[in-house]
Amino acid sequence: MTAVSTNTIKNDAGAARPAHGSAHFLPEVQGLRALAVLMVVTYHVWLGRVSGGVDVFLLISAFLLTLSFARKAEARKPLRLVSYWLHLFKRLLPAAVVVILGVLIGTWAILPPGRWPDVLDQAWASLLYRQNWMLADTAIDYYAQDHAAASPLQHFWSLSIQGQVFILWPLIFAGAAILHRPILRRTGISYRLLLAVAFGAIFAVSLAFSIQQTATNQAYAYFDTRTRLWEFALGSLLALALPFIKPGKLLRAVLGWTGLIAMISCGLLLTVERSFPGFAALWPTLSAAAIIVAGQSGSRVGVDRLLSWKPLVALGNNSYALYLWHWPVLVFVLAQLGISTPSLGQGLAILAASLVLAVLTTRFVETPLRLWHWPERKTWRTAVIVMACGALLAGPVSLWQTRLTAEEAAAAAQPRDLTPGAMALTPGNEGKPAPEATVIPAPVAMKDEWASLEGPCTGTNVPDDPLLSSCSELSKPDVVTKRIVVLGDSHAQQYMAALGPIAKQRGWEVVTLLLGNCRFGAETADRVAECNAFNMASSKYVMQHRPDAVFTVASLTHKEAPFETEVPGYVDGIRPFTDAGIDVVGIRDNPRFTINMPECVQKKGASAPECNPLLAESLAASSPLDDYKGTVDRLYLMDMSDFICAAGICPAVVGNVYVYKDDNHLTKTYVQSMIPMFEQRLLAATGWK
Repeated sequence: MTAVSTNTIKNDAGAARPAHGSAHFLPEVQGLRALAVLMVVTYHVWLGRVSGGVDVFLLISAFLLTLSFARKAEARKPLRLVSYWLHLFKRLLPAAVVVILGVLIGTWAILPPGRWPDVLDQAWASLLYRQNWMLADTAIDYYAQDHAAASPLQHFWSLSIQGQVFILWPLIFAGAAILHRPILRRTGISYRLLLAVAFGAIFAVSLAFSIQQTATNQAYAYFDTRTRLWEFALGSLLALALPFIKPGKLLRAVLGWTGLIAMISCGLLLTVERSFPGFAALWPTLSAAAIIVAGQSGSRVGVDRLLSWKPLVALGNNSYALYLWHWPVLVFVLAQLGISTPSLGQGLAILAASLVLAVLTTRFVETPLRLWHWPERKTWRTAVIVMACGALLAGPVSLWQTRLTAEEAAAAAQPRDLTPGAMALTPGNEGKPAPEATVIPAPVAMKDEWASLEGPCTGTNVPDDPLLSSCSELSKPDVVTKRIVVLGDSHAQQYMAALGPIAKQRGWEVVTLLLGNCRFGAETADRVAECNAFNMASSKYVMQHRPDAVFTVASLTHKEAPFETEVPGYVDGIRPFTDAGIDVVGIRDNPRFTINMPECVQKKGASAPECNPLLAESLAASSPLDDYKGTVDRLYLMDMSDFICAAGICPAVVGNVYVYKDDNHLTKTYVQSMIPMFEQRLLAATGWK
């Protein structure tokens, strides 16, 4: 997996600066933060994987936060939560806003327009500290997994979790303070012990939930605040217990070095991006806890000698800004150079540039605002600073999104004869130059280019098997003339943009049973267990409901040679249907590519050779469907590839319409332009009247 591949959206995140004042400076903790951020950066830049450093940051954040609030409460000082929250975000937002604005500039200058809408949406999510939930929803959505590269803002996910906890944790401190007095009178339990009970409960419940969710829904669990609360709770428990933990000098030295070695090796020995945040995340968090317990060892060989080293402490002071900058710098450099992994020299340049930007941001943005006393004198003044930071980002983002929406409307309003799409490849039109027009759909509309399924199944169409909960249907016609079930994956769904309108016009009832990346066929070792189970359930559904026909994709394309093959177990999968008198329509698959086709056009132009791959490197010279002919009665085959590829190439744009929405899915707009030809070939193949 490369540093910025489609699926590497689970990168480590840097912790915010201490969100509170501390009466006791802990240089070894600041040095620990520096090492953690160096782990994050080096693992991202050179190893292309996550390190577990995020878990260290989460623990440290809660540890420092708890030290501060526990001292206040035990000293009977007012907690002043509103003032605290405003002060906190006054410190966190300026640097974050500066980086996000920098990302917007880099996005405009380097990234193709097709990626702009997602970056703008994530700018809002980052500003509002909800980026983790946006990424969680995307991570489990197969149909969102068509991004050519990682977002330059996706690293804000852990900062969002921290922001949420920085709001929740003070409420716990305040609630414990309120409950403490009556509990103290009855039981004599101290405030610190009451907090320990509360955070112990959070630790146990959250860890159990995290283990369960990581085992069953890891993609979502990785970004879920609830699965991370135990890491914060562990940091809080550590802060509460630390005064009572007094290891000897030798034990401190052993704890410190053992913790440091374990922490650094975590990302090398564990597949963090696939096993976290379940019980495996105890590795880096307990490692960091051991280092904190070691503290100031008083030994000449203690790890604190390293962690208290002035350059490392200085780096810790800049760790928040360094984390904020390193990821977008990496993403933009790789995008500009067109590479997936930097060399040693390129990586060092990325690290140096990130460090310079971090120091400048800390010195000229974060520190001056932190030391500015005017806002601290009145709560409303602090609120003004926070709102001003938000407005500084909200203005450009809103204007940019408004402009993109206007461009989308203008593109969609063009006369249809300027954007004929597949009609440009029909006899009499093939070879003619396309008229001057804006290519559609506009980049901001590309996310809506999935064929609509209208709604979930109703009435007798509702499956009995929970595996088929994705069952969808078109609105039922008043008079049903034919019942069709569509089986397979997203490549079957994309043809609903043609089959759906035809079905409505002809009174056909259509039900879809689809699972991403799961082509329909009999059970084989080539498919994952989930897909085999889904296909078996789909087959049982068809045999139970006995539709007139089943629609499938009958070949399977690949990005590399061989570019097209038969679907594993296809004939065995459909034979029970045809034996039962059910028609089966098998359509040929469309090409897959190693590049995002619309982004290629946006970067290099529609006529660039890179955006017009050769037909010989896209589809098999002889269609795999030819091997099916005559093997199964009632199997009817369709091939629309001559309206996707022509003259020996498979272009990204035909008739001023994007053919693909990513590297392998046809756009809804282009499939709709194929409707007349699709209907003609469907009826010709099947003989339906």
